[in-house]
Formats: sequence, structure tokens, C-alpha cells
Amino acid sequence: MTAQNKTARLAGLTYLILVICGILSLLYIPSKLIVWESASKTLENITNFQQMFRLGIVSSIITFLAFLMLPLILYKLLHKVSEVHARLMVIFALVSIPLSFVNILHKFSILSLIEKPEYGQQMGATELQTQVMLQLEYYNNGIQLSQIFWGLWLLPFGYLIYKSGFLPKVLGILVMLGCFGYLITFFGGFLDSNFHDTILSDIVGIPASVGEIGICLWLLIMGTNKMSFRKKVVKNA
Repeated sequence: MTAQNKTARLAGLTYLILVICGILSLLYIPSKLIVWESASKTLENITNFQQMFRLGIVSSIITFLAFLMLPLILYKLLHKVSEVHARLMVIFALVSIPLSFVNILHKFSILSLIEKPEYGQQMGATELQTQVMLQLEYYNNGIQLSQIFWGLWLLPFGYLIYKSGFLPKVLGILVMLGCFGYLITFFGGFLDSNFHDTILSDIVGIPASVGEIGICLWLLIMGTNKMSFRKKVVKNA
């Protein structure tokens, strides 16, 4: 196995960890615990299933650690295709990391509210429920802001895939489209409170999902084409 293939498979493995932990922390666990229409039910769920809530926090930390490493590994693999685009890819991805980690503090605040009886005694049940829901809202706002950079990094990444000569061009196109999907989701949701109820909201996220999972599996299973990689490097030398 060539060094390039090892790098590609490491990137694929890191991407897979990111995808699995991201789905767990951003979709699955919140769907089991959070009932936006009922603050009392949400507090009850988090209190009764605290280990699941903690697992969500751990999954978030692993997700963002993987996202910290992934662009650096991809840079090693793709920087000879285009140094400028490779650097932009890394910058856009890494900008989101501090924001994402600071955002997790809202979930730690929820644990503090639940675990310390004095808070419940001083605030009362209704106020405690309100504070928990506010922390969840703050967390969601942080996630939405992070989506800007989760989208922006895909544009140079998709371009690098497309121009690489050793990765499928169609995946590069899907990943680039995914950039605009993230941006449309953020600005659409921010400007129109009903945006997430529209069919457009469901459609714009498809290219990113297909493209990112596709390139993740391709890197993990297929790696790179040795001959194409060498030709590309020689051409850009």
C-alpha cells in the first residue's frame, strides 16, 4: 500500500468516525430526549436518561476532534492538487472548532442545573425547565452558526476532489453543492422561521449527505489511484 493510499484510508476512517458520532450527537440522541413542545417532558427525559445525554456530549467532543484532524489529513493528501484551495479548506474547517467546543458548555450547564438540588429549590420547577430549554436553544444557535463553516470548507474540498484526478469527479460536484446546501439552510432558517417546514429545506441537504458519505467510503475502501496521483503531481510540479 502506497503512502498516499494510507493517508487516504486514514482520512476515510477519520471521516467515518465524524459521520457516526455526528449522527449520534446531532440527530439520534436529541430526537430521543428533546421535546421542543414540552419543557417538562424534556427535563424529565434528560434527568431519567442522563447517561444518554452524557453520551451525546462525548459524541460531540469526538466529532469535533475528528473534524479537527480531518482537514489536516486531507491537506496532506490533496495540497499538491492546489495549495491555495487546500489551505482554504483547512482554514474554513478549523475556524468552526473553537466555536463548536465552546458551544458544548451549554450542555454542561444543563447537567449542572439537573445535578445540583439547590438550583431546583431556588428556581422552582417551571424556572428550571425554562433554563434547560434556554440552554438547549443556545446550543442549537451555536450549531446553526457552525453550519456556515461546515458548508464553506466543502467548496474548496469539493474542488480538490474534482481536480485531483484520483477521486471521482461526481463526488467533488456533490460536495461543492453541499456547501451551498449548508449556507441555504442557515440563511433560509435565519430569515424565515418556517423554512425548515418547506420541501426546499429537505432537498438542499441531500448533496452534502450523499457527497460526504460517498467520499468517506471511497477514501476508506478504494483509497487513491497510484498512477493518476503520480501523473497529477508531475503535472503540477
